Amino acid sequence: MKKIWKWIKHNRYFLIFLGIIVFILWFLFWPLNALIEAPGEAVNIQPMVKIQGVKPNKQNKFMITAVSMSQARPITYLYSKVNPHVSLEKTSDVMGNQSNEEYDNVQNIYMKSAINNAIYVGYHKAHAKVKQSYHGVYVLNVYPHSDFSNKLKPGDLVESVNGKKLYQGPQYVKYIQGLPKHAELKITFKRNGKTKQVKGYKKQLVRGFYGIGIGMVDDVSLKTSPKANINPGKIGGPSGGLMFALQVYSELKHTNYDYKRIAGTGTIASNGQVGEIGGVDKKIIAANKSGAQIFFCPYVKPTKTILRMEDGHQTNYQVAQATAKKYAPKMKVVPVTSFDDALKYLNQKHS
Repeated sequence: MKKIWKWIKHNRYFLIFLGIIVFILWFLFWPLNALIEAPGEAVNIQPMVKIQGVKPNKQNKFMITAVSMSQARPITYLYSKVNPHVSLEKTSDVMGNQSNEEYDNVQNIYMKSAINNAIYVGYHKAHAKVKQSYHGVYVLNVYPHSDFSNKLKPGDLVESVNGKKLYQGPQYVKYIQGLPKHAELKITFKRNGKTKQVKGYKKQLVRGFYGIGIGMVDDVSLKTSPKANINPGKIGGPSGGLMFALQVYSELKHTNYDYKRIAGTGTIASNGQVGEIGGVDKKIIAANKSGAQIFFCPYVKPTKTILRMEDGHQTNYQVAQATAKKYAPKMKVVPVTSFDDALKYLNQKHS
């Protein structure tokens, strides 16, 4: 024992130095069970959109805004506590029970759906030729308190509900909403090429709202004339739908607008409806840093039922307004419920 203490005493400075190095490495690199969300970039989407025989619109810059997500570590954990634009999220709150591969697959499904809907809306509103073909409905997520939690998984292809075969998510939603509050449902689906069936019940997910707690997205293919392609690169998720639709429309119509730097966010349905997204506060910051003059933001009426379901009990527009007032006062936040709302605003004359 004396030899050990003697060795420690003789090498104490080396051991202190080694301890400091170990602490620094832990502080910088040790992964925590959490994710850091921060403002990403506002990206010009014009280079991503290619329409055969159509010259790109370079007069207006349509930008999609992104949220940066990274593994939390002790140093970034502390950073999230002092930077109001950065937040710490539990990994389970962001990814649920999904593996990294499943999460990435869901984000890719989201983006594929957003692109298809954006092209369809852009072509339809521009009176260009476009045709949709529906192939089914994918499960995107399952609410933790759903009776179908641990029964259905993201990526499952729904074939029928109670023997009723439908092809579009809104049709399933309408059918399920029309059932009694605690109705039993039999869902037939395909996973890895095999057909399966599960049973479950509608239940109260939040006060006053009964459902099955499943997010769905249509599996759709398009035929267009002229041909169109959108390559988002590594960007995933559905929130670029509205901005992609505006880019497609402006190129088909060869339209220029008063605003030159136009940012925004929001999902887009094939009927042109715009839906809410996550991280809108961080997207406001990203848009402002990129010099955006306006920011299109999804709007829903803030009823008591809606606010109970919202993150932080605030709608996208409420969060965007508050963030812009504090950090981006010169950027105009424009509430939109549909593609038509955004287009109407752009077509107005602004001094």
